[in-house]
Amino acid sequence: MKCPYCGDVDSRVLDSRTTHEKAAIRRRRECASCSRRFTTYEMVEEKPLVVLKKDGRREIFNGQKILKGLTRAGEKRQIPLEVFEELVAETERELRSSLDQEVSSKKIGSIIMGKLRKIDEVAYVRFASVYRHFKDIDSFRDELEKMTRDQEEG
Repeated sequence: MKCPYCGDVDSRVLDSRTTHEKAAIRRRRECASCSRRFTTYEMVEEKPLVVLKKDGRREIFNGQKILKGLTRAGEKRQIPLEVFEELVAETERELRSSLDQEVSSKKIGSIIMGKLRKIDEVAYVRFASVYRHFKDIDSFRDELEKMTRDQEEG
């Protein structure tokens, strides 16, 4: 491992431990040349998850974009940020475990909405109104009526 101070490539590991989320290994190293200490992280290199947008464009999956939409939908609701962060992380794990490298934005939206509806119905309707592009009050009312029917049946 190349020393960030002197550039020498000879170092020894003083300590290794997993990070708190167990996604990486933190290594404390000491340079053999200048004796300065530095930290490195070792993690699995994941293949990029590509999102196929409605207009045909492709872009790299960005959980922060989803998180931003969720927090906007949950504004003034008593939903901790950690709940939304876990929802995004859970969705990404689910998508990666499917082994598909490309996934449609429609599929991502459906997964998110299914999980969000169980957390908070108001945030769900707000998120759905943006995701489904409600054109008018009638489409909004239809979604609310569908939710009411589902509640009565379930």
